[in-house]
Amino acid sequence: MPWYFYLAFKQLFPTGRRGTFFTVVSVLGVVLGVAMLIVIIGVMSGFGYKYSRMIIETQGEVQIRGARIAHYEDLQRTIEKLPEVAATTPVIEGIVMAQNGEKITFPGAIGIDTASVEKVIPIEKYLIPGSHPLAELDDDRVILSQGVRGELGIRSLGEKITVVPPLLTAEKFYNQDATMLFPTDLEVSGVYEFGHQQLDKSLVVITLRRAQSLFGFDDTVTGINVRLADGADAAQVAAKINALLPPGGGLRARTWMESGEAFLFALKIERFMVIMIVSVVIFVVAFLVTAMLLVAVARKTREIGLYGALGATPWQSAMCFCFQGLIVGVIGALAGIATGLLILDNIDPIARAIARVTGNWELLIEVYQFTKVPAHITAGDIMLIGAYAIGMSTLAGLIAAWRAAKLKPVEAMRSE
Repeated sequence: MPWYFYLAFKQLFPTGRRGTFFTVVSVLGVVLGVAMLIVIIGVMSGFGYKYSRMIIETQGEVQIRGARIAHYEDLQRTIEKLPEVAATTPVIEGIVMAQNGEKITFPGAIGIDTASVEKVIPIEKYLIPGSHPLAELDDDRVILSQGVRGELGIRSLGEKITVVPPLLTAEKFYNQDATMLFPTDLEVSGVYEFGHQQLDKSLVVITLRRAQSLFGFDDTVTGINVRLADGADAAQVAAKINALLPPGGGLRARTWMESGEAFLFALKIERFMVIMIVSVVIFVVAFLVTAMLLVAVARKTREIGLYGALGATPWQSAMCFCFQGLIVGVIGALAGIATGLLILDNIDPIARAIARVTGNWELLIEVYQFTKVPAHITAGDIMLIGAYAIGMSTLAGLIAAWRAAKLKPVEAMRSE
């Protein structure tokens, strides 16, 4: 071990002591700065990651919308011939009225093809314990979201609700020759919870045939959801699918990024601004380390002159202070990363505890739409934060080292 590295360590952690006041304050500053960055990036990235996964897992990476699709099975087979496409599934989306006794709500309804939906939308994994498997969903059954279940007062599976199609009265009133659509009693076979307020609050899942019957769609659907193969680029696949769609029909393939573009962009801007603000904390810590090391250089001027008299080069003496900044940065970064990851691992109960004090939990859900605070951080983000903290601390040490390197041994030893 070089003598100047050993000396730097001993100045930070003298024999018989855990650390000097300078060591404690500097390391604690780096720890707080790094932990704050970890938590901020983890939470903001968590919202973006959770939102994007929610879109993909409920609609697929690419969705075809814009008009009712006749001969949708032929279109599915055409799309599935693309090497980047893993699977497709047809859907029908609309609004219905659901009634249980005197309780009424107006949820969105999604008609699914039970034979192909799991290849694109993993509904099964979001069913709460006790729900019937998705394979048992038939034309006389319905799956409710947690919110609809609560609004209708459903206490147990097997209860029946009445589903009323939206064209029950309007179309018959204006067109006497229109096919009359009747209310339908459906048995509740399951309840799901995605963890997103909008999806969990007002949505019911029925079979494709039942949806066609309710909405009077005959043999058409309102969209096709597409699951891509691993590594496939959604934008490129969407462009290929658009080239296959019949011209002038109003249909268009769009990616999951286009579906949530506004929200994801807002999160990106918010994440950038918060990171910039929090990064100032580490800047402040770097200035603190610089100031304290400069004070140390001034106090140890004669000692630095003695090093030179014993044969040390100016930069060898300077490295003693540079390594102090490096050691503070490494210890602070490692402890800060561990602290930040520990907070992230418990961010939801922490946020709920704070919300109980401030009373803003419902506001948080209303703004971000998630019933749980998500957290997601990559190894790259952690390494970047750690490198930033260590780099700033080392830079602070270099400034003090440069000051020490300028001292001449003879003049330094004469210093009082």
